[in-house]
Amino acid sequence: MSKLLRWMGAFFLLGSLLAAPALSAGPEDTIAQRVAACIACHGREGATTGAGYFPRLSGKPAGYLYNQLRSFRDGRRFNSDMVWMVRHLSDDYLREMAEYFAGLDLPYPPVPQTTDASDATLKRGRQLALEGDATRGIPACVQCHGATLTGVQPAIPALVGLPRLYVSSQLGAWLTQDRHALAPDCMAEIGRKMTTADINAVASWIALQPMPANPKPAASLPAPLPMRCGGMEAK
Repeated sequence: MSKLLRWMGAFFLLGSLLAAPALSAGPEDTIAQRVAACIACHGREGATTGAGYFPRLSGKPAGYLYNQLRSFRDGRRFNSDMVWMVRHLSDDYLREMAEYFAGLDLPYPPVPQTTDASDATLKRGRQLALEGDATRGIPACVQCHGATLTGVQPAIPALVGLPRLYVSSQLGAWLTQDRHALAPDCMAEIGRKMTTADINAVASWIALQPMPANPKPAASLPAPLPMRCGGMEAK
């Protein structure tokens, strides 16, 4: 009888296991899920929110994103959160992250309609962005970042579509030498020639510019860069 009871118990146990729903295999392992932490600062899928100090990631050239991730990891740029997140990641992983965000095509946030910058400040910002200042060796932003300032493949970022605070903070970091890039560091050279008034002017003007119909980075520049810049090719 005891043997029969054991067989019956095993039979009912097997039946209950077969009837139970399958155990969840857990979330699918995708690059989108692995970079989800970036959303906390950079917004939904890296599309940003148009506010604060956080830049857009979506649609940026992969070479640029890859170089910035490497710079955070290798000490050329510093942000405590970014350094903590990438300090142990390999080049291949950083490249995968960069290519993921570069491949996204998401709407841009609305462009601000008002500013506290004066007309004179905006005029100066427009001049620096479109013409530069040859007397001080400052090239126009469009000479490197493209005619519409949407960036250039493979590694030059867009300037339009970024929060004013972010643009000014990063230009300020070049001026104070708190930010560095791969040698030759052309932006550090340019930044040292700019004043805080220049930075406020160009950041204020750029922040008000509408996004062009095609916001994607240009395939190439119509003329050579005005100076040598490291990191123009992702390595």
